[in-house]
Amino acid sequence: MPEIVTAALVHEGQVLLVHRSPNRHVYPDVWDLPGGHIDAGETELAALAREMHEELGVWITTGTALQLSRLEVGRGEQSVRFSAWLVDDWEGTPTNVAPDEHDEIRWFRPEELPPLIHEPIRTALVEAMRSARA
Repeated sequence: MPEIVTAALVHEGQVLLVHRSPNRHVYPDVWDLPGGHIDAGETELAALAREMHEELGVWITTGTALQLSRLEVGRGEQSVRFSAWLVDDWEGTPTNVAPDEHDEIRWFRPEELPPLIHEPIRTALVEAMRSARA
């Protein structure tokens, strides 16, 4: 089963989302968390670190990443496992270094979050961000 890992980079009460390019084959023209496929032999956190560097040019501190949500989408051979992580420590300034994948990146407050591809991940993210502010 294919596995996807995504990161919610959170800074000063905001989360960074990427807007998937309209020409993407899967989930075009929507906002979502940055991330990608886990390669064979790779751990979730190793894939998370690699994807954040490839897509945003940052190096995350994996030891501080917290599991946010895990879900399985699809049925049978079409199933995909998603894992979302909350990340609040990284080196570098997030930049769109994958313009073929995303046409924009933007910071959002919880109350401003647009719909995401998978609503359970959005719900978990909003709850985690509100808890952090309480």
